[in-house]
Amino acid sequence: MIPDGAADEPRPELGGKTPLQAARTPHMDALAAYGRVGVTNHVPESLPPGSEVACMSLMGYDPLQYFTGRAPLEAAAQGITLGPHDWAVRCNLVTIREQDVDEVMEDFTAGHISSDEAKELLAAAQQGLAADFPDLAGWEFISGVSYRNLLLHRGRADAPAPLGSDLRTTPPHDLMDKPVADAFPRGTGSRLLAAIMSHSASWLADHPVNRKRIAAGKRPATHVWLWGVGRAPAMEPFETKYGMDGTMITAVDLLRGLAALAGWKRREVPGATGYLDTDYAAKGRHAIAEFEQADLVCVHVEAPDEASHEGNAAAKVKAIEEIDEKIVGPLAAHLRTLGDHRILVCPDHPTFIATKTHSRGGVPFVMAGTGIAATGQTTYDEIAAAATGDRLEPGWNLMGEFLRKG
Repeated sequence: MIPDGAADEPRPELGGKTPLQAARTPHMDALAAYGRVGVTNHVPESLPPGSEVACMSLMGYDPLQYFTGRAPLEAAAQGITLGPHDWAVRCNLVTIREQDVDEVMEDFTAGHISSDEAKELLAAAQQGLAADFPDLAGWEFISGVSYRNLLLHRGRADAPAPLGSDLRTTPPHDLMDKPVADAFPRGTGSRLLAAIMSHSASWLADHPVNRKRIAAGKRPATHVWLWGVGRAPAMEPFETKYGMDGTMITAVDLLRGLAALAGWKRREVPGATGYLDTDYAAKGRHAIAEFEQADLVCVHVEAPDEASHEGNAAAKVKAIEEIDEKIVGPLAAHLRTLGDHRILVCPDHPTFIATKTHSRGGVPFVMAGTGIAATGQTTYDEIAAAATGDRLEPGWNLMGEFLRKG
């Protein structure tokens, strides 16, 4: 169970408690009472502290060996095969506003724009790309889910690569309410990506989709924001690596892509949105049903992370409580009826409400079930986990420990 970004720090609006401490979580606390509680860190210092790195690590793959960038993982989610000379670039539709003398990232989701709206806007962006950059070849915008989309480059062996391994980009969710001027790409290919981002303002400004959104009081998509650049990774199949199969339940393309590259099945859940309004109970029901055929089921919920990006402590607490009541509780009860079993609850990375961004560092885990000795805690949260002294640093294979395979 991955409650994305659930780890945090004490908040004054929560009486000096973290969201995990403030939330009512009787089922996770029960796991803590008979299981192992500790702290783990999924993000090596040399890599960005995002879900792309942290979830790869949490799934049992060393990101220092397998990580090539975020966008290739999302391409895999869409069934897109990248060739040896191809590049994938994550493309957010965002809202950037002028504030005083700066352009500021107002919303990295463009008001959680719909997938249909995004598809129309990206079609306009493709036309603008062809008109403003007539000498470019092999570049294509690919629509995804809501604001989460891609820009692909199909390269050739006899042509120089347009992007380089030294290219550095900034995730737009790390720029909320901050100026964007110093956050444009840097490195080989950065001028091209920055130019596309700048030109996109004119491609989208007067689009009918944006006119309708503004008339309805919604945020328009003012720009495309390009980041998460990479080439195709080569991940060893999970069944080869660990001797069992797996199923991923998520509403986020990044996790779908990781599952595809690991050879896991993906079970789509109606009502799963990747946002605060996701159908938690449906995720729990589908996870239980999946155990009729799967050895391992991973349930990923994006909601706590989204609440942090919005700086909304109350929404984060509520998301954690929903996860506990409607997913962890039913799953734990079902697993007990199956005999030998194990359950692991662990966020991928901290996402601090104070900064509205992902952070590197420790997150609490609880692992319970057959053959796992209790560490004596009665609650599952950051403070209880730190008190055990059980700390696993980057490079430690938590999945292997969970499965007793490494």
